[in-house]
Amino acid sequence: MSNIHPFKAILPHPNHAADVSCEPYDVIGTEAARTKADGKPNSFLRVIRSEIEFPAETDPYSAAIYERAKANLDRMIAEDVLVDSDDPAMFIYRLVQDGRCQVGLVCTVDAMEYRENRIRKHEKTRAEKEDDRTNHLLTVSGHAEPVFLAWHDSPEDTEINVAISLETSERPMMHFVADGVTHTLWKVNDIDRLQNLFKEIPELYIADGHHRSAAGERAATERAAHNANHSGNEEYNRILAVIFPESQLKILPYNRTVQDLNGLTTQEFLARAGEFGELKPLGDAPRIPENKGQVNIHLDGQWHQLTFPEDTIERRDPIESLDVSLLQNRILAPILGIGDPRTDNRIGFVGGIHGPDELERKVAGGDWAIAFAMNATSMDELLKVADANEIMPPKSTWFEPKLRSGLFVHRFEEEETL
Repeated sequence: MSNIHPFKAILPHPNHAADVSCEPYDVIGTEAARTKADGKPNSFLRVIRSEIEFPAETDPYSAAIYERAKANLDRMIAEDVLVDSDDPAMFIYRLVQDGRCQVGLVCTVDAMEYRENRIRKHEKTRAEKEDDRTNHLLTVSGHAEPVFLAWHDSPEDTEINVAISLETSERPMMHFVADGVTHTLWKVNDIDRLQNLFKEIPELYIADGHHRSAAGERAATERAAHNANHSGNEEYNRILAVIFPESQLKILPYNRTVQDLNGLTTQEFLARAGEFGELKPLGDAPRIPENKGQVNIHLDGQWHQLTFPEDTIERRDPIESLDVSLLQNRILAPILGIGDPRTDNRIGFVGGIHGPDELERKVAGGDWAIAFAMNATSMDELLKVADANEIMPPKSTWFEPKLRSGLFVHRFEEEETL
C-alpha cells in the first residue's frame, strides 16, 4: 500500500513560473548556476544553489549558505513571486519533450515508507551529499525540490492513468516552455479517488532523487526526535514527490570516458578488448548501441563495436547482467585499471542527452583518450535491481526530461512553530 497526501504548496505566480523555475540542483554545478542566475533575482537557483551569491572560495556547506537559501525563499514569498497556498492540494505535472509525454502526480509520500523500503531504491548515496540536502531541508524547513518516483503500471491496469488524465481536462494553472520541454501544471479536483487508487500500489520506486529521499527521511527523524508530542502525522514526516507510471519514462544511456589507456597502445588495447567478445569496426551502424550486451568504443578518431557473447552473461543476475557492469568488469577494471568508478578520477561520465558527438569532442580535445557509448539501462532492469534490494553501479541511468525545480515547494512547518 502506498500512502500519498495533499500538501500546502508554495507555487510561483503563473506569470513568473518560467523565470523562477530552473534545473535540479544535482544536474547543474555551482559555476554554471552562477551564470544562469546572473541578472535573474527570482531564479530558484538562489534557493537550491544559494552558494552562487557568495565568493567562490566560500565553503558551500557552511550554515550561511543554507540561511541564505531560506532568506531567498522567504523574500520571494513576501514579494508574491511565490504564492503560499492556504489549502492542501495535489497537482498533475505534465512534461512534453520531442513529442513524448509523461504525466505525473505531485503529492507527498511518507518517510516511513522509505525507511521500510516500500519506496525502493537502486542507488548508493554519498554521505556529504546527504548531509548537504539534510541541512538544506532543516534550515529551510521544507522540501524545495521533489523526488522523482515511479510506480509499476501494466497495460491491463490503467485506472490511475485514466484518473490522472481526467484531471487535465480543465485549463491548467501554469504552462510554459523551458530548455525544449513544455511544462504544464493542473490542480487535482478528486484527491480522494487518487489516494484510494494508490493504496492498491504495493511499492513505489525512486527513479531520480536518492539523496533527496534519504535527506527527507533524515529530516523527519531529526524533527521527530526533538518533538515531545510527535504523533507521526506532522508534515515533516512527508517527502515531496512527483510519481509517474514507469511505462511513460525514458532512460537515456550514461556514457563513459577514460583519461588514458593504462599504458597500452591503441592496438594493444583493442587486442585485449577483443578477447572478451567480437570486436569490429562500427562502420555505418549507429554510434549508440542498439542491443544489450554491446558497447561502442571511440578512440584515435575511430569507432569500434564490442559484442559480449550471450552465453557469458548471467541474465538471472540483475546487477552482473547490466551493460555498465559488463563494461566495468571486463574492460574498465582488468584492462584500463579503473577499480572503483565512484572514486577513480581517471573516469568521466557523460549523460546520454549530450549524444555521441560529445564523446567524440571530448576525445578529440585531448583530455580523454577513449570513450564508451552505452545501451540505455531499461526501466525493467531498474525495477529488478530495486526489487532485489541491490545497488546499481554508479551513473547507470539518465532520465529525460528532468523535473523543473521551483514549481512547487512543500514547507513542513509553519513559521510561527519554528
